[in-house]
Amino acid sequence: MNRFLIPLAIFLVLVGFLAVGLTLDPREVPSPLVGKPAPAFDVPQLAAPDKRFAPKDMLGKVWLLNVWASWCVSCRQEHPLLVELARSGLVPVVGLDYKDQREDGLRWLRQHGDPYLLSGFDADGRVGIDYGVYGVPETYVIDKAGVIRYKQIGPVTPEALEKKILPKVKELLQ
Repeated sequence: MNRFLIPLAIFLVLVGFLAVGLTLDPREVPSPLVGKPAPAFDVPQLAAPDKRFAPKDMLGKVWLLNVWASWCVSCRQEHPLLVELARSGLVPVVGLDYKDQREDGLRWLRQHGDPYLLSGFDADGRVGIDYGVYGVPETYVIDKAGVIRYKQIGPVTPEALEKKILPKVKELLQ
């Protein structure tokens, strides 16, 4: 009898872990970068290859870094929200065109609108690696001191914007 109880108990514990795991949101993967300085980089700008962009250029400002690409289907989903956010003037949005072709990125912005103060060009994905990008799109809220305060994995949704991103930005602006 006991020889059946131990496997049954183990099975029930595993089912319990599975049940808890199924209730978690995969977009809520904790980032080890939250609370730490944003990784430094220096990349050419997408629209002006002779100009450079580095996060240190934004010191003293609360800003969003949105990692996107022309080949990214989910980026199309979030893009209208980013355009609307940029029009509001609440927070500067900087893009990072990730593992893309320059011409494709520029064409995509012409077609869909350009919400970005500027876009950096990360052709080989090295900046994305430093930021722990799982896949595009990803958005980071960065404070005035250059510290990452929030990471949105996947497209920005109206709910994420309203309940997480904008409250964090408003808190940091105070």
